[in-house]
Amino acid sequence: MNYRLLGKTGLKVSEISLGTWQVGGVWGMGFDHDSAQKLLQAAYESGVNFFDTADVYENGESEKAVGKFLKSVGSSEELYVATKCGKQINPFINENFSPEVLRGYVEDSLKRLGVETIDLIQLHCPPTEVYYRPEIFGLFDRLKEEGKIRNLGVSVEKVEEAVKAIQFENVTTVQIIYNLFRRRPEDYFFQMAADNNIGIIVRVPLASGLLSGKMSAQSTFNPGDHRHGNRNGEWFDKGETFAGVPFETGLEAVEKLRDIFSGLELAQVALKWILMNDQVSVIIPGASKLKHVPSNMGAGELAEFSPEQMAAARQVYEDMIKPHVHDLW
Repeated sequence: MNYRLLGKTGLKVSEISLGTWQVGGVWGMGFDHDSAQKLLQAAYESGVNFFDTADVYENGESEKAVGKFLKSVGSSEELYVATKCGKQINPFINENFSPEVLRGYVEDSLKRLGVETIDLIQLHCPPTEVYYRPEIFGLFDRLKEEGKIRNLGVSVEKVEEAVKAIQFENVTTVQIIYNLFRRRPEDYFFQMAADNNIGIIVRVPLASGLLSGKMSAQSTFNPGDHRHGNRNGEWFDKGETFAGVPFETGLEAVEKLRDIFSGLELAQVALKWILMNDQVSVIIPGASKLKHVPSNMGAGELAEFSPEQMAAARQVYEDMIKPHVHDLW
């Protein structure tokens, strides 16, 4: 496992880490704590030292699972946990965000995780207006002074929100969607992040499984799965589902990519492609099955792709994907 510096947090984190959105099983099908512990342990044994969760993942069960795992491993290990706050707010509008409400969420996460200090707390894709409220960001300075958090980050939907967020000096990281089907961040944000020593956490690296190469037009999803019910943003921002790419278009593009990277496992290709950008600090692919962990970790062992392959992949994006996503996020 290779390790990269997570911006001005100063933390050295595994470049391929673990997102725990579905660590307890397939999204929307209930939470299996035994499965979660096995997945977390497998990631840890593979060299993962950074675990990303959120208070809303399976109504707090993901945080509880991570907390249980931390306790089982012991405090002597250098493991880092990132969680998020704010998505519980309902209605999810700027007017309902306040320092008092967010403080309560952080306190609850501390209890579920069973820790005294959260390594990285992230505002969880708040409404754009929140990025113009210094009092919200000021709360996290106070929480740091109280020893309840070490670092503040943001998880964003749009590049423009990332640009605005890092104007607050206490923001140390930005979590953003970036993959073979979502390339705008590399054009408009990554260099700015590097210039300001901001850690970049890449989520949705496989475009909700599209880039695994294992889906087809006949693929079905359970009713509670966002890939079934959120294709047009019915539940939350549609960019979180298949990276905002129409499913059928994505399948066609995947076949083009399969030809470009012939002989390689496409999921590993997708992860390696992200790692080839040195401005990325860490990728957080999820895993709902034990076999997903070694597959994810194996991406780091792939040889770098040729300039011709990189150019061909870019052309697939330009021709098939860009019209659907580039100007939206």
